[in-house]
Amino acid sequence: MGIFEPFRAIGYITTNVPFSVQRLGTETFVTVSVGKAFQVYNCAKLSLVLVGPQLPKKIRALASYREYTFAAYGSDIAVVKRAHQVATWSGHSAKVNQLLIFGEHVLSVDVEGNIFIWQFKGMDKNPAPIGHIKLEDEFSPSCIMHPDTYLNKVVLGSQEGSLQLWNISTKKKIYEFKGWGSSITCCVSSPALDVIAVGCADGKIHVHNIRYDEEVASFSHSTRGAVNALSFSTDGQPLLASGCSSGVISIWNLEKRRLQSVIKEAHDSSIVSLQFFANEPVLMSSSADNSMKMWIFDTSDGEPRLLRFRSGHSAPPLCIKFYANGRHILSAGQDRAFRLFSVVQDQQSRELSQRHVSKRAKKLKLKKEEIKLRPVIAFDVAEIRERDWCNVVTCHMDTPRAYVWRLQSFVLGEHILTPCPENPTPVKACAISACGNFAVLGTAGGWIERFNLQSGISRGNYVDVLEGESAAHNGEVIGIACDATNTIMISAGYHGDVKVWDFKCRQLKYKWEVGCSLVKIVFHRSNGLLATVADDLVIRLFDVIAQRLVRKFEGHSDRITDMCFSEDGKWLLTSSMDGTLRIWDVILARQIDAIQVDLSITALSLSPNMDILATSHVDQNGVYLWVNQAMFSGAASFASYGSGKEIVNVKMPSAASEKDGDKSDNRTIFEPLESSDTSQFLNSGQQIPDLVTLSLLPKSQWQSLINLDIIKARNKPIEPPKKPEKAPFFLPSIPSLSGEILFKPSEGTNEESNAQNTRLEESSKKTDLPVSKFLQILKSCAEKENFAPFTNHIKSLSPSILDMELRMLQIIDDDDEQEPEKRRELHFIELLLDYFIHEISRRSNFEYIQALIRLFLKIHGETVRRQSKLQEKARKLLEVQSAVWQKIDKLFQNTRCMITFLSNSQL
Repeated sequence: MGIFEPFRAIGYITTNVPFSVQRLGTETFVTVSVGKAFQVYNCAKLSLVLVGPQLPKKIRALASYREYTFAAYGSDIAVVKRAHQVATWSGHSAKVNQLLIFGEHVLSVDVEGNIFIWQFKGMDKNPAPIGHIKLEDEFSPSCIMHPDTYLNKVVLGSQEGSLQLWNISTKKKIYEFKGWGSSITCCVSSPALDVIAVGCADGKIHVHNIRYDEEVASFSHSTRGAVNALSFSTDGQPLLASGCSSGVISIWNLEKRRLQSVIKEAHDSSIVSLQFFANEPVLMSSSADNSMKMWIFDTSDGEPRLLRFRSGHSAPPLCIKFYANGRHILSAGQDRAFRLFSVVQDQQSRELSQRHVSKRAKKLKLKKEEIKLRPVIAFDVAEIRERDWCNVVTCHMDTPRAYVWRLQSFVLGEHILTPCPENPTPVKACAISACGNFAVLGTAGGWIERFNLQSGISRGNYVDVLEGESAAHNGEVIGIACDATNTIMISAGYHGDVKVWDFKCRQLKYKWEVGCSLVKIVFHRSNGLLATVADDLVIRLFDVIAQRLVRKFEGHSDRITDMCFSEDGKWLLTSSMDGTLRIWDVILARQIDAIQVDLSITALSLSPNMDILATSHVDQNGVYLWVNQAMFSGAASFASYGSGKEIVNVKMPSAASEKDGDKSDNRTIFEPLESSDTSQFLNSGQQIPDLVTLSLLPKSQWQSLINLDIIKARNKPIEPPKKPEKAPFFLPSIPSLSGEILFKPSEGTNEESNAQNTRLEESSKKTDLPVSKFLQILKSCAEKENFAPFTNHIKSLSPSILDMELRMLQIIDDDDEQEPEKRRELHFIELLLDYFIHEISRRSNFEYIQALIRLFLKIHGETVRRQSKLQEKARKLLEVQSAVWQKIDKLFQNTRCMITFLSNSQL
């Protein structure tokens, strides 16, 4: 186990595997593949409702029936009931490409022409296939479908262009259709009997009557590409939807036998699936561009409009960064999209608008991709001015301008920042000041210019006058950073020169040479450390104020792609094309952990709380999350979880969250390091000096102890219970002169009642108190001088039960002539005072003990006042309480004074 363990992948919507739609009750659900797992969406709002388990290989085909999902991976088929895999069907020797639900059976077809029949209702008793069909060698199956009302029959399409009708029950071929001289890619059944639609690789669609082997109609796509998906409308409109490999969806009118409408650029990649919902004018489409869309036909002209959609990056992300205290991730991809992913709720993820891209593309008759901004190569964000003006600035590939974005509206800003308009060169680096008012841009020509984000106006440029240059650097600017107080600005050039500027006066204060070409810099505002990466694969840390090299890390064997500091500045995380992620301890000046992944990390970002690490990888369209295992497990120190110099292979996160039982234990665990960090005390359970430790109980549990009387009064019934008007019929009664019912006393009633009264009188005279479990544990812990078990016991009790336990010790008869030493109630009250003194002196469970003392004094305060021995204990408790609270109050007072001073200051 290491510091970071795989958690899950976000940003994956669907792949190039056709989805499966089914209706359960009044709701429609769609099951889509996301690599080695599947996801189930509720089509009402396209909200994610279920994520399937992680499978050994990528899913190749999907089918769903009620709560069962069948996923083909490699040559096996996984049977999943909701989110739990209940069976694995193994019978194929080749890869399975198609699955078909056929009544109570599932048909699976592999690439070698084998059809297996599986019965999923009795799969626990018989996991083997109940039937097998071997197709001809010249017939390579490409699609399978069941014609409506054709009992036990399926239609198979082939890559050779022919169609075959098979009887599954008899395992015989009934008829073979000649085809149309082109490879068949898809086929679907129509609402009309005996009619199917067949899509071909040449872009043609054939509506065919299989009963008479006659063609009903034929359509041809105007755009090039194969027909990948077909679907008939079942809501009464004679429509056929077709999707081709160019990303265009065509709607055909079957009555008029002509093209009705075209959804141009419905997707950025080839269409994978199309499905009309049953008896609804809604069409769902999915594509290989990692998107899923719903179209509704409710306009007067019959044109479909986009109803709702879910999408992710269609190309790998280039830059990622946490936002909103770790709840969101900003991601810029090679697909020219700038996206916001939610770590908490996947439904909140969205793409930032680039202002009417579709409308402008339609007006200029261009593709959306040509209208969109070029891929983002660097960006910076500041949360402080989110509600006032634009708070994100982006640099784009080969673009001499920088663009601003307003995250509150999720839209592109109105200002365009253009540094050095006389000699425009591509913007390569950007940074936003800590106040959120300024953006500083660096170009490939060495020019650095400052802009006001609110107005978009230039506020001057930085020029190295001492060197006699006309720009800030003699070469490309590879990085810019600003400090926390807008005092200095740091810039780095490609040739290895790092310069520190006066932020306000824009004058050079000092500079130094690294000695080789720089690739990237990262600055930590709190500790003033600057990390640089050079071509020699060495990571150098500089103290900017002292102008000297303080740390030097070596270990990567290939180009370093990204790096970031932890929020406290104690860690430096770096990634490289050698496939490793390394964590360096800045204070100890050594590597504390290193992991190896299958695909190299291209970008990374650590959340402000240091609980989640986000990474992007080569050729992967999603963002991968890693959880900080050491933070949640209570280790003595984070370094004890690291692997040191040893590199450990780790699997990448999947769409499904990793379970505790699936985590590998192949990591080396080192002994805890000696450190003065307070996290060592927190994780090991030790007490931090001069501070108190809270109980971590719910607030309602200890507050209820204080307000228990109010709660009881509020819950008291308004009216007392009423006496029944008539007695039950089965009670014996005797007649009376007045007519009232008189109950006949049973024999021996007077004697029994007299005996009971005698026993009550005798018990009231006894001095023995019934000892409950509460008192037994208290007495045992007092004898052993270890109150930890008693603390755990009372923390597990509800406030009402704890109140009852304390009231059982209440002395009702204060005028009793018995000696105090012989009264067991006073003995237990004394033990409770000892317990309070012990816990207060240890300063643990502070707020819970305070509430408990208040309840105790409310019940037994008068008893403590009358007994001299208890008064001594109470005085000792007061002394301990005052001593502990004075230390805490002193700390609070310092903070109160500082807040009062700052709030009254005119900054």
